[in-house]
Amino acid sequence: MTDLAGPVHWIEFGPADLADTPPVPEAAANTAPAGATTDIMSTSRPADAPPIVFVHGLGGSHLDWVRVGSGLAVDRRAVALDLRGFGLTPGRPRKSTVAANVALLDRFLREVVGRPAVLVGNSMGGLISILQSHAHPETVAGLVLVNPALPQPGPRPELRVVALFLAYTLPGLGEICVRAEQRLVPAEDRVRGSLGYCFANPFRAPRELVSALVALTEERRRIPGTATPFVAAARSTVPAVVDRRNRAALGAIHVPVLLIHGEADRLVSVLSSQAAAAANPGWETRFLPDVGHMPQLEMPEPVLDAVTGWLARHPALRGRQGVSS
Repeated sequence: MTDLAGPVHWIEFGPADLADTPPVPEAAANTAPAGATTDIMSTSRPADAPPIVFVHGLGGSHLDWVRVGSGLAVDRRAVALDLRGFGLTPGRPRKSTVAANVALLDRFLREVVGRPAVLVGNSMGGLISILQSHAHPETVAGLVLVNPALPQPGPRPELRVVALFLAYTLPGLGEICVRAEQRLVPAEDRVRGSLGYCFANPFRAPRELVSALVALTEERRRIPGTATPFVAAARSTVPAVVDRRNRAALGAIHVPVLLIHGEADRLVSVLSSQAAAAANPGWETRFLPDVGHMPQLEMPEPVLDAVTGWLARHPALRGRQGVSS
């Protein structure tokens, strides 16, 4: 097995009424060695409902799920981990690639979660979730793909997006660009710039969410060597997306799949998900107009509606309300 020694950070969401909960709900933060077995399941939740594990995208963290986590933790365990090299999980370049983070997710599912889970993955996290479902189907009960990183048919992405990823892939230049941004650009400006890429309308971001993202960005400034893992992950994502073996994995998934995609995504065109849906008619789909790359943060209500409805339609995924473990 790939050497995954080192701490892994995740949070566990508690059930709450979204109407009465700020966009950044309180959650139990956990850090443990990658090989440790930790049981943090709440005894108030059904033992038979498969847990949810949220998998963030490139440059993301556990905060990518704070606006839907509590809503999906009502009847099951719901946890969001920081992949290697992201959020508060430290990493080195070779440990932060797509393949290495698939291995990390597999170990997390086996040693921390301890049972088949519903994976909910956004962007690169969607790709990682697909690869996990294909390589280790015994660990996955269901799959929710939110704007997943898939091959894009038709027109190329916006020029500024192409230029951004080109900079990441050029040896040396990617690290220089990321380090310069980390050192010279204020944390709030970096967060606002990211929301400009990822939201169709960045003004939809609540103040509490922006504050939490800025605080995490400031915290990551104090973690040495965060630029090289990010660039390594970025460089590994494009080859993984276009790899024919990985593309074939889509048709070999035999668990229930829900595909959600914001139609105004500037980073991953909705055409990619439309093509995947056409090739896999057994999947359920929800396309959201005027929503960008991170629907779970920009417009959480339709995402929660889609996921809870999908879970309810699959007896093996919904568990039994009111049964305690």
